[in-house]
Amino acid sequence: MAAGAGVNLQISNSYNGTYGSAAVLESFSGRLNPVSTNRISGGFQKVLGFTNGTENQSNLVASLFGKGDYSDYYQTSLFLRTNGNPTDIYISDIGFEDSDETKPISSAIRAGFVVHSAGQNQPTEGEYIFAISDKKNPEADYNTATGQEGDVLDCTKTDGTTVTFTPYTSDAYCTYDQSTGEVTLKSNSLKLCTISGQNGSAGQSVQIDLYIWLEGCDEDCTANLSSQTLKNLSVSFAGVVKNT
Repeated sequence: MAAGAGVNLQISNSYNGTYGSAAVLESFSGRLNPVSTNRISGGFQKVLGFTNGTENQSNLVASLFGKGDYSDYYQTSLFLRTNGNPTDIYISDIGFEDSDETKPISSAIRAGFVVHSAGQNQPTEGEYIFAISDKKNPEADYNTATGQEGDVLDCTKTDGTTVTFTPYTSDAYCTYDQSTGEVTLKSNSLKLCTISGQNGSAGQSVQIDLYIWLEGCDEDCTANLSSQTLKNLSVSFAGVVKNT
């Protein structure tokens, strides 16, 4: 796991830590277990039981759900700062490598970003969920008793209720040229937050909590992925200085 920042940003894996152009994040040595949510702050749920599928469903479909454990998904925090003018922050890339291209676990992976107000131990201001890949699992099959393709579990319910949910994709990234440092925004580029310096020195850092999970309600999340993993994953950020 790694994170990097553009030329006008600095990044660290702790608020008072060493800042630079990249940070190595805490590794995840376990195995991702399928969980589901439509809102990170509402928590994750996982399957506890199955029932026989009805017409046009799989033989077994998920029907009983409970609270997800912290060990089911990955969570860490990173911190961004700048010593320049107010700068809008965007994701420029989420890179990854599947353990098996024929059984791409990335097809069902979600990356969630929970953004805090500037400063240490501040409340959250927003959260954003991304699908990291446009690959398709060749054995894809929607596997929840209720709902349909594209639905995820409603975090406010515990009875398996699903809601339609569309994660952000690479369309929401900005374009960052590593050779020139130039950032180009696309029509759908998603601003995560704004950070700024202070009298020529680094300003308050912004904490971004990063979550990685296997979305159990994704139709790509089927049994053939159970032995697969992401060999690595990296997140890159870039900033656009606001006109003053």
